[in-house]
Parts: sequence; structure tokens; C-alpha cells
Amino acid sequence: MLKVNNVEAVYSKMILALRGMSLEVPKGKIIALLGSNGAGKSTTLQSISGLLSSDGGQITDGTVEFEGETLNGKSPDAIVKSGIFHCMEGRHVFPHLTVEENLTAGAYTRKDRRNIQKDIDKIYGYFPKLRDLKKRPAGLLSGGEQQMLAIGRGLMAKPKLLLLDEPSLGIAPLLVEEIFENIKQINEEEGTSILVVEQNANVALKIADYGYIMENGRVVMQGEVDRLLEDDEVQNHYLGIGTEEDQKEVVYKSKQERMVW
Repeated sequence: MLKVNNVEAVYSKMILALRGMSLEVPKGKIIALLGSNGAGKSTTLQSISGLLSSDGGQITDGTVEFEGETLNGKSPDAIVKSGIFHCMEGRHVFPHLTVEENLTAGAYTRKDRRNIQKDIDKIYGYFPKLRDLKKRPAGLLSGGEQQMLAIGRGLMAKPKLLLLDEPSLGIAPLLVEEIFENIKQINEEEGTSILVVEQNANVALKIADYGYIMENGRVVMQGEVDRLLEDDEVQNHYLGIGTEEDQKEVVYKSKQERMVW
């Protein structure tokens, strides 16, 4: 469904953020994109959704293709209409609108207005907390509740592909588990393809079908989830498993790679 082909991206025409980034998202699958802070994960999502230019960035090489159509140069609203919705890091709900008004806003590109309330009720089925809070201004919700709302608002656009940027960020662990269970349920019941960017590899790999690991703007490892979970470096560096000496060695290697780059 989605192909990112050897993409290079820069900020301010000089800061190289992606250097030969490639990944694929098959139809109906959940793909996890993992890596440390600054690896280029959010830049990858912005390159897909067309939001890169809003941060002063641009794709200088490579292509992004969705269902066989090249997205390079397309505006963010055109990309939404093609079937991609980007839930950005930090949630970005409309704080002065109620929960239900936020959900309605997510359907602004749709022409089937008669089905909107039915789909809002479906979102409440996935996130029952939102039903109880539907008249509350979104700015008064907790971080976890806002994340549920951001995902629900994205689903209201009826996307074929949902891009999730750090959905666990700043959220209590119990709510993180609940939200990722909801994401898996949405994928299974709606058939929505999902590309999820995460630093929390434990929760992301629990629901994903395939994973990519980024460092310094490129993929350094990829594979089926079971294989990644068994890999020593993944366990030490991303899952917090292994001896203290193992983890120090991985951190040292990572620092050396950055210095060489």
C-alpha cells in the first residue's frame, strides 16, 4: 500500500534528516517504526503526510508512493483525501471544542454526511471514556484521553492508512496498554493499515506485524516481530533486557556511529 523509496530529506536546505530511508506498509498490517529520539522517525511520517514543508523541510531525493501514486509535492489536504491521516506527536486536539466537536471536525473531507453520527458512535465503542466526556472541552482531558480523541478524530476521516506518532508519549502506563489494545482492535475490525512510530518498543512490537529500526536517518534493522524480539541488540538497546555490560556496549556503539556520521 505504501512505499517509501530511498528518501532523503533536509531541513533549512542543509540539515540532512533522512538519508536513504526506505520502508513498506502492506495493506491491512501494523508496521512499527522504532528508534531513539532524533533518529528521523517523525520526519519519515511528515515526509509521507506532506507536513515536512511546514517545519522547513523538503524531500530532496527518493519517492513516497501510496497505492501506486507518487505523493511527492502533494499538499497535506490532498494526501488526506487520498486516504492517509497523520496523528501528530503531542495530539494537537482543538482545546476549546468539545470531544464530539473534535470528532466531527475529523470528518471535514467526507461527503457522506449522513453517516458521521454513526461513525462517532463507533469511535465511542472503541474508546468508551470518550462517550462519557463527549460534552467536555478537549483541553480539559488528560493526556491519555486526548490521545484517544486524536486517534478517534483520525478515524473519522475514514483513512486507509493511519500514521501514529508516539501515541504513548506522556501517558500513564496503564492507559498506554489500553490505547495500544484499541489500536490493534481498530486494525482487525476496520482493516485500517497503521504505521506507528514509537520509542516504547515493548508496546509497539506487541501489536505490530513487522518492524523497522532507525538510526541517524536510515533503517539499520528490519524484520518480522518475532525475529526482532529475539535479537540481542534489540533486547539490549530497545527492550531493556540483558546485562548492564551488554547495554553499555550497545550505547557505546550507537555513539560511535553518530560520531562517524
